[in-house]
Amino acid sequence: MICIKTVLYHVAYMIWGNIMDLEQQKQLILSGKMYNDLTSELIQARQKAVLLTNEYNNSFGQQAEQREAILKKLLKSMGEDVYFEPNFRCEFGYNITIGNHFYANFDCVMLDGGGIEIGDNVLFGPRVGIYTSNHAIDFEERIAGGCYAKKVTIGNNVWIGGGVHINQGISIGDNTIIGSGSVITKSIPANVIAAGVPCKVIRKITEKDKTAFCQSLGGQYDIK
Repeated sequence: MICIKTVLYHVAYMIWGNIMDLEQQKQLILSGKMYNDLTSELIQARQKAVLLTNEYNNSFGQQAEQREAILKKLLKSMGEDVYFEPNFRCEFGYNITIGNHFYANFDCVMLDGGGIEIGDNVLFGPRVGIYTSNHAIDFEERIAGGCYAKKVTIGNNVWIGGGVHINQGISIGDNTIIGSGSVITKSIPANVIAAGVPCKVIRKITEKDKTAFCQSLGGQYDIK
């Protein structure tokens, strides 16, 4: 019996033209143009990401330095104090950039073909998903492996609530809060609370939202 995936793979090559190496494919994907999602190079890159995320997830309870060393092999770049609860999954890893003091609660998923950039002091609730790639709309192109990707950018001091889905091409501005269960289909500005399906701005964050919490900590707290 002929493997259907093998047939689709060869059809995809005929449709999408010359075979490129992994670095050329990376650049094509980041350009936003259609690319072949079924090439052996991309399949192998995904397998590598699965193995590294398995290693990271299984390192739970070990020293922070050991866990961060695994992340540095997986991600494009990361700052200090970057932490994912188990289980973290990503498509490739090499297109993810994370700033300082990042925390993701359980079951975070990042499909990073188009690139994901996350700023400093960002919090993710459980089961947050970021999806930079879409399959082709035309069914024949989709079956043949056609996809396209767009970058997702998340600013500094952002809090993403549990179960939020972030679609391709989205940017979220500094200090913004996204309510749990939201589906983000359009970019969200800075300094707002937004929620819903689709996600929409509810209100601005103002000085009236401050409490005396930081002052109660005395000199122990100093935001950078």
